Amino acid sequence: MIRKFAKVPEVRVVLTAVTLSTILAGTTALRAQQPPAQQAPAQQPSSQSSAQQPENQQPSSEEASPEETTRRRKPQEYKNWNFNVGGGAATYSGATKQFVRGGGLIGAAGVARNYSKYFGLRADFQYDNLPLRNSALGPMGASAPGANSHVYTLMVDPIINLPFTKEWSGYIVFGPSFYHRSGKLDSSTAIPGSPCNAFFTWWGKCFASSLPVNGNFLHASQNEFGENFGGGIARRIRPNLEIYGEYRLAHGTSVHITTDLRPITIGVRW
Repeated sequence: MIRKFAKVPEVRVVLTAVTLSTILAGTTALRAQQPPAQQAPAQQPSSQSSAQQPENQQPSSEEASPEETTRRRKPQEYKNWNFNVGGGAATYSGATKQFVRGGGLIGAAGVARNYSKYFGLRADFQYDNLPLRNSALGPMGASAPGANSHVYTLMVDPIINLPFTKEWSGYIVFGPSFYHRSGKLDSSTAIPGSPCNAFFTWWGKCFASSLPVNGNFLHASQNEFGENFGGGIARRIRPNLEIYGEYRLAHGTSVHITTDLRPITIGVRW
């Protein structure tokens, strides 16, 4: 019996030693599988740098900045607005040529709104002096020692621009016109109520084919509507200044009374 009880503590000691050895071996294996404690802090800065990278990243070459976009934008090849001023002389046709001698002085001014390099809308105001011929002032005409006559013209036209080179360009204009023609005879020996001749018919003071009985035919004024067509050529002399020459055909009519002008204008555009 004493030997049996003596063996029991030995068995327990052996079992206890085995158990402790197993626990220690398992703990060592777990520690070997876990990553070292110092590697975690070493990886943390890399994650922070990756998070900060989009903020400090430079824009790619494919994405242009606003400044680069402005630089790459093609400059406009035309001006939105053009202005012109000029003067010259005119020739005439039709009934106007019969009573007005050529070379009457003119003055013109205009403005154009360009919608593209080739197309725009232009408005012009023009003054034409109409010097009457001596034959129109003679006994078979106005029977007057002298007179003055003129016409004011307003034209609103589409304009087609034709750029040839950097220095030279041309244009074509066409459209409706409004004419206000007026004049004054210094005096007249014509008899009121007498039949109108060709001059007084063109003058616009006939009533039922006769001169007004009250003698009110020294002054004349009439409005006419019509059209005009023409073109010009321009030479650039400075970046924003051009010299131009222009020729037009202008026709107005009212109750079979016509005004036909052929103005030739030289001026500047800017």
